[in-house]
Amino acid sequence: QAPSHERHVARMPMSEPRVLVAQSGAVQTLTLNRPAAINSFTSELHAQLLAALNAAASDASVRCVVLTGAGRGFCAGQDLADPAVAPDTTPGAPAKDLGDVVDRFYAPLCLRLRSMPVPVVAAVNGVAAGAGASIALGCDMVLAARSASFIQAFAKIGLLPDSGGTWLLPRLVGRANALGLALLGATPRAADAQRMGLVWRWLVVVPLPVADPSLAQRLAAMPTQALVTIRAAMDSALDMDWPAALAQEATLQRRLGYAHDYSEGVQAFSQKRAPQFTAR
Repeated sequence: QAPSHERHVARMPMSEPRVLVAQSGAVQTLTLNRPAAINSFTSELHAQLLAALNAAASDASVRCVVLTGAGRGFCAGQDLADPAVAPDTTPGAPAKDLGDVVDRFYAPLCLRLRSMPVPVVAAVNGVAAGAGASIALGCDMVLAARSASFIQAFAKIGLLPDSGGTWLLPRLVGRANALGLALLGATPRAADAQRMGLVWRWLVVVPLPVADPSLAQRLAAMPTQALVTIRAAMDSALDMDWPAALAQEATLQRRLGYAHDYSEGVQAFSQKRAPQFTAR
């Protein structure tokens, strides 16, 4: 039986949910649940994951989200047997519009991750390939088990990195490493991924949410508005010049300075006590 401090969130009734949702304190864990297919994406998985993220975004009790995968891997990317992407080999059949798949499924998911009102941590166990790697790297922080590997497998089937891969990779690891990963489909393991700048930390012990619960709990206790503002400011500053970045900092600092969390943080510092941040 789960400890009393854990709350399991009810989902829509179905025999085999594709996303498992569990909450411990202010941390909600979303687990991709197609372990037999290494949690590869289908239309059904997309719909359930986006719905779970939207629900977490609107739930005031959630202050941090952990995204992980069931079984031996995080996510093997797109399930190529899914009718939405599987080529029709019938003579004369039209080719599948993969751009439509990206527009309808992957883009909304990627935009939702980057607009979550709370920090999102990817806990990567085993393989994260293709869109699975991009989705993990699109989270705010990435923890990798020793078993983790990050594979940009797109070029092997005649495609380019999607789900934000072309934007994320050069910014995370530089152009040379990004091209090496994308063109050759190289497979950096956890320690190499950390050295390259793909992940925040790698851990020997698995499962990751059990191995390092302190990171998510720590983020959940911090001033959420400041955390998500930092994310947005850093992302947008990548395309700004120096004066524009300084101007953005002034605008955002003004907004945060009016918020309750700033007042609480200063008072807690002055009173030598732990702050109690509550805003979202």
